[in-house]
Amino acid sequence: MTTVSSPTSHSARIRRSCLSVPAINQRALDKTHGLDCDVVIFDLEDSVFPEKKGEARDNLRRLFRQTPLQGREAVIRINASGSEFQKADIELVLELAPDAVLLPKVDDPEDIREVAGLLAATSPDVRLWAMMETAGGVLNAAAIAKSDPRLDCLVLGLNDLRKDTGVPSEHGRTYLVPWIMQVVLAARAHGLDVIDSVFNDFRDTDGFAAECAQGRAMGFDGKMLIHPAQIEGANQAFGPSAEAIAEAKAIITAFADPAAHDLNVITMNGQMVERLHLEQAERLVAKAQQISLRKTMA
Repeated sequence: MTTVSSPTSHSARIRRSCLSVPAINQRALDKTHGLDCDVVIFDLEDSVFPEKKGEARDNLRRLFRQTPLQGREAVIRINASGSEFQKADIELVLELAPDAVLLPKVDDPEDIREVAGLLAATSPDVRLWAMMETAGGVLNAAAIAKSDPRLDCLVLGLNDLRKDTGVPSEHGRTYLVPWIMQVVLAARAHGLDVIDSVFNDFRDTDGFAAECAQGRAMGFDGKMLIHPAQIEGANQAFGPSAEAIAEAKAIITAFADPAAHDLNVITMNGQMVERLHLEQAERLVAKAQQISLRKTMA
């Protein structure tokens, strides 16, 4: 799997497309190595029937012995706290050491701390991701986001949140927007990445594109996906454009000028540019470099 820095260091990563793959589906697992997604989420939770959980774990054992996912993150979504299956899932994580563990249905900070404690002794580099998909989780988003330095990413889960709240599914997600933005704000306040929820109809390409555009405008880093057909659209929507990359490089060059050494604000093309824009530019260029590097590894 990819090299992971210390859990306390949230370096720039590309997470435009996070494809969820049922660990019980061997055919889908076999195809993951040829896909252009940034993250593969191997799911042991909702997509696997209870009587199939053991078989799904065995599938992942075999898969992880094969060729690593070059340049991409491997994430295992385990079963929720309190589930009879979580202990065996954690044992699998300790054995396979994926890049991250995705915890479903996180309600409060203790859900994060409990799993972080189980990983601490033997898996110091495995990060944690949290599914924000319950009413309690959204209410506690800020406390969850700062719960443990191992936590790296929040993932919005609207299917369960709709079920929990009774808000119907509709294009535009009008009545969910306040809760969605609460999750984004919590992630940004504590230096975490944040991933938008799945779009359920992979055949509705126009609807998917519109929701990707909305998610990008809301500040998400990428989108959780249910089908490989959605990968290209997510990569385009959440990836840096050529124009944005060129502008970022220009900002970096401008601040590298010795004349700007002691300046917090400079002028470029008639616009005020602050050092905070330099930090954003450096992060964007780093992500663009990661995308380019992975293409050469494909």
